[in-house]
Amino acid sequence: MNGLDINVRRKIYAARNGSPGPAALSGLEFHIPEGQLVCLVGPSGCGKTTLLNLIGGLDSDFDGEIAFDAAPADRRIGYMFQTPRLMPWLTVLDNVRLVLDDETDAAARRLLVEMELGDVLDAYPSQLSGGMQRRVALARAFAIEPQLLLLDEPFVSLDAPIADRLRTALLDLWKSRPTTVLFVTHDLREALCLADRIVFLSAGPGRVVHEMPVLLPRPRHADDAAVEAARRRLLAERPGLLAGLDTAADSAGPDRHRAVP
Repeated sequence: MNGLDINVRRKIYAARNGSPGPAALSGLEFHIPEGQLVCLVGPSGCGKTTLLNLIGGLDSDFDGEIAFDAAPADRRIGYMFQTPRLMPWLTVLDNVRLVLDDETDAAARRLLVEMELGDVLDAYPSQLSGGMQRRVALARAFAIEPQLLLLDEPFVSLDAPIADRLRTALLDLWKSRPTTVLFVTHDLREALCLADRIVFLSAGPGRVVHEMPVLLPRPRHADDAAVEAARRRLLAERPGLLAGLDTAADSAGPDRHRAVP
């Protein structure tokens, strides 16, 4: 596992017609301790996916530093995106084996069985439900035993019971295979359900406007009364947090690091 220090002084979107694009991120800085599950919450267009691309090394064109505890050659970063991104011509087993260096499929089989996918190892993605495809993608993300796992709204657009089942599967895998996690979501209930800590971003260009640990006991579910009570309390105390996230009152103040009890 590895901790992560993020300092993005400025990230500009790709130039268009020879002119620089607008700023995606500006003055964004926070730390993820080793082994912690951090949820990143912010409005559409605030640069959440852009930030994941910077952290994952898919984009290096920015002003700032992203510091890992591990050397670049030793980093193992797992990804899970909004869509499963499975190879349609490969079976479930081969989609997971795709990210593994060795020739044995024992580790992939073991992980898929743990994900309750042991009876569809030879199926193709088109033969699976949307929820099952996401489970395959989650298994693939964990298959490399990542030091850092990046998840970009991986359970969006799923029915509530399926999304809740996948959140439980994620937490079970994280417990059995500890890693540092950055989970992007626009759903505050989901963040309160999953996170050790929540980092809130402003409207674009994104910057951190609020951080807080989540002290609700585990296990949690998105529809738990305690989760809903914490959500209502937070929005009552900081009414602009999800509707804009760009006021001066949201970027400072004595309750910046206040815990949700």
